[in-house]
Amino acid sequence: METLIQQIINGLVLGSMYALVALGYTMVYGIINLINFAHGEILMVGALVSWTVVTALADSGLPGWALMAIALACAIVVCTLLNFLVEKIAYRPLRNAPRLAPLITAMGMSLLLQTLAMIVWKPNPKPFPLLLPTTPFDLGGPVITVTQVLILVTTVVILGGLLFLVNHTKLGRAMRATAENPRVAGLMGVKPDFVISATFVIGAALAAVAGLMWAANYGTVQHSMGFMPGLKAFTAAVLGGIGNLAGAMLGGVVLGLIEAIGAGYLGDLTGGILGSHYADIFAFVALILVLTLRPSGLLGERVADRA
Repeated sequence: METLIQQIINGLVLGSMYALVALGYTMVYGIINLINFAHGEILMVGALVSWTVVTALADSGLPGWALMAIALACAIVVCTLLNFLVEKIAYRPLRNAPRLAPLITAMGMSLLLQTLAMIVWKPNPKPFPLLLPTTPFDLGGPVITVTQVLILVTTVVILGGLLFLVNHTKLGRAMRATAENPRVAGLMGVKPDFVISATFVIGAALAAVAGLMWAANYGTVQHSMGFMPGLKAFTAAVLGGIGNLAGAMLGGVVLGLIEAIGAGYLGDLTGGILGSHYADIFAFVALILVLTLRPSGLLGERVADRA
């Protein structure tokens, strides 16, 4: 039982990071029906920028929480600027093109960002410094670290803030109007280009936070680290219902739990036959089952029918 509880804790932490990245996918898809496959690389850039800042300030004498806050601020600035330029240069000219063109462009942008990151930061993995206390909290057998607690709390706060932004602010209303019909929204005073750029910027900020979380939790960064989390986050968005913010959150948490419990708890039950090496199998088998039984995802899609 203790093992199961421990795997649930690990799954919630992993699912929280998936959910943050999945929200970026689902916001962009909900507004312009684009699958931004380069979104995982934004997470990677956020992690590497955080590593650069933390390494540069390692001898400054600042406490770990201050280093993490400074690194996060720098990562958010770099990632939002990068995603803004990606949208403006790579996606905006193809907005009215056939859907295959922006999809191929997104895949190419993913490879381009990976290559540029490899050139800038070199291909070797880099250890991420421990910035927070490492002594775990004992929950009567299962344990949880300070970093994991911070990840869970930060994710809840960010998701609550994002829901408030989308449902109760002027920008959120503009996003919903643009998703419904950008031409009509433009006639009513909404600037679709600004709204779409803002959506990419918000998604990049979420990916930057997830990148720092990923680096702090797993203790290593490299140029190719964003591909699998990005793919899993897209899987989570589809699992919950693409275009549905609540679905992206639920899909991320469910996917994290399935992966952690499948790889850990079931691995122990089967004597290691189904261990951590099969974590990806559990996640994608779950996706196949959900799409077979409920093609619109757990909570259903929310994509407007454009006129």
